[in-house]
Amino acid sequence: MDVTALKGRRVVVGVGGGIAAYKACELVRELGRAGAEVRVAMTESARQFVTPLTFQALSGHPVLTDYFDPAQEGNFGHLDLARWGEAFVVAPATADLLARIRAGLANDAVTTSLLAFKGPVVLAPAMNVAMWDNPLTQENVAALLKHPRFSQVGPGAGLLACGDVGEGRLADVPAIVAAVAARFGAGPLAGRKVLLTAGPTREFLDPVRFISNPSTGKMGLALAQAARSLGAEVTVVLGPVGAVVRDGLTVVDVVSADDMAREVLARVESVDAFIATAAVSDWRPETRAPQKVKKGSSPGQESLRLVRTPDVLAEASRKVAGNAKRPVLVGFAAETEKVLEHAREKLERKGLDAIVANDVTAPGAGFGTDTNRVTVLTRTGVQRELNGSKNEVARAILELLLVRRP
Repeated sequence: MDVTALKGRRVVVGVGGGIAAYKACELVRELGRAGAEVRVAMTESARQFVTPLTFQALSGHPVLTDYFDPAQEGNFGHLDLARWGEAFVVAPATADLLARIRAGLANDAVTTSLLAFKGPVVLAPAMNVAMWDNPLTQENVAALLKHPRFSQVGPGAGLLACGDVGEGRLADVPAIVAAVAARFGAGPLAGRKVLLTAGPTREFLDPVRFISNPSTGKMGLALAQAARSLGAEVTVVLGPVGAVVRDGLTVVDVVSADDMAREVLARVESVDAFIATAAVSDWRPETRAPQKVKKGSSPGQESLRLVRTPDVLAEASRKVAGNAKRPVLVGFAAETEKVLEHAREKLERKGLDAIVANDVTAPGAGFGTDTNRVTVLTRTGVQRELNGSKNEVARAILELLLVRRP
C-alpha cells in the first residue's frame, strides 16, 4: 500500500513497556513524515524507557499517560483519543499488553483508549523469544487476529536486546508504517505481482568452503518492502543473508545460482515485473568435493577449475521475450569502473527495460551500507541519478519505473 494513503489520516500510537519503546519514537516521526497526524498514549511501564516529553516533541501533541489526571483528561482524554483516531497501532505490543488487550482490560492509558476505539488496530509485538514462543502468548495473538479489526506486523528474528537469538524483535519501522497505511486503501501497484531476487549466492567447493560476495540483500529487500507498501504482491527469491524482516512478503530461500535460476524461471512468466538485485556469483567450482579438501603436502600454487553459473536475468529475459504480455525487466549493475558504459551494455545485451547502476566502491554506496547512490538507465533513454537511504532510493526507483513508467 502507498504510504501516501496516510496523508491527512489520524493515527494513535499506543506505546507498551519494553526496550523497543525507543523505536516508537522513530515510528511517530515516520508516520508524521508520511503526512499522518499522530497522537500517543503510553503505559506506565513505557515511561520507564522513554519520556512523554519525547513523544510530545515528535508528535506536536500532548501525550496521554494517566486517565486519572484531570488535566490530561480535560485536554484530550482516553475517550476523545478513541473517537479521534482512524487507526491505532500498538508498538511495542508486549506480552503483558497483548494479554490485557485480549482480556478486554482497561487499566492504563493504552488499553483504556483501545477498548473504546472502533477502528482498525495494528499490533507490532516485541518481547523475548521465550515469551513470544509461549503458547499463552500465541493463543492471545491468535484470538485477537480472529477479529477483522486486528492485524499484525512482526516480530522479526535476530539478536534480541537480552542477548537471545530468535523471534521477538519489533518489526522495522518502514514495515509498521506500511502496515498502518495498508489499512487505509490500495496503492498504485495494487493487483500487480512483483518478483525480486536479493542477496548473494554461494557456490560450494566442498562442505565448508564457497565462492560468494559481500551482498547483504539490503537494497533488494528495501525494494521488496517499498513495492509492498505501494500495494504490490511481492515474492523475493533470497540468497543466504541471515535473519531479515519478511513481513508481508513471500520469501523463497535459495543458496546457489542454479537454485535461484530455477525458482525465478518457474515464476517470471506470471508476474508484472521482475527486478534482479541479487549479486549472483558468476562462477562455481567445476566439481564439489563431498568432504573437506585438504591442503597439499608441500607449499606452493594450487589450481581451482571454475565454470560459469546461469545468468539468471538473461535467462529470464529470454524466457519471456516472445510472450504477448511480458513483465517489466529491471536489472542491477554493481560496477567498479566505467559504470554507465558497462550498465548500458548489460541493458542492451539482456533485453531489459531498465538497469540500475552503481559504483560499489563509492562512499555511501554498494554492499552492506544503509545508503546508496545509483543511476537509473532505461531503454527509452531516460537517465536519472538517485541517492539517499536505501529505503528512499528503493521507493524512487519504483515510482520511476513501475508507477510512472517512462
